[in-house]
Amino acid sequence: MGLERGASWGHPGALPDGAPVARTDGEVRAIVEAARRDDAPLPVIGLLGGDLCRTVGGRGDERRLRSDDAVHLPVDVVRATVAGCHHWFVAHLVAASPLWASCTLVMNAQWRGRWDVAPAGHPGDGAVDVLDAALPLGQRLEAWRRIRTGTHVPHPQIRTRRASAIELRWGSPRPVVLDGRRVARADAVDLVVEAAALIVVV
Repeated sequence: MGLERGASWGHPGALPDGAPVARTDGEVRAIVEAARRDDAPLPVIGLLGGDLCRTVGGRGDERRLRSDDAVHLPVDVVRATVAGCHHWFVAHLVAASPLWASCTLVMNAQWRGRWDVAPAGHPGDGAVDVLDAALPLGQRLEAWRRIRTGTHVPHPQIRTRRASAIELRWGSPRPVVLDGRRVARADAVDLVVEAAALIVVV
């Protein structure tokens, strides 16, 4: 079950001894994928950097992680089936055609680098924010400027939706990038949100 509006989220407490610490979304993703492939429980993970860390208010302070000031937060993990293989991500999926003439961004985190892609997004609500865009070059440049402040939407040529499960289909294969790592070229991806599957500490 995802986060309910107005409900409290998380609880205080230090990172458990021996728990892994991640400085990028890719490092979190690697830990999640390894556990899923071994059919093992997901460990509690301390966050010191990355877009998910920024989204949940992480400060990049390892001393805080080891103190009672740290906070444990349940966040969603997203399973992506790409070219018949299961992958997982925690922050975002990006699939763009050359020069970003058309693109799809699936956001569990609010941020992708300097881009405020999903300003109303929440990584613990049981859903992802999906943006599909196909813009002429001039509008693309304007959208890239506005996305840094989260003012790129609403836009008549940017479709937005929220979902806990979704099938993405494109007319031709494109690179699929999960948490900053390209995993395949594909013309289709199936996504399922695993609500509150992972505990992170910031």
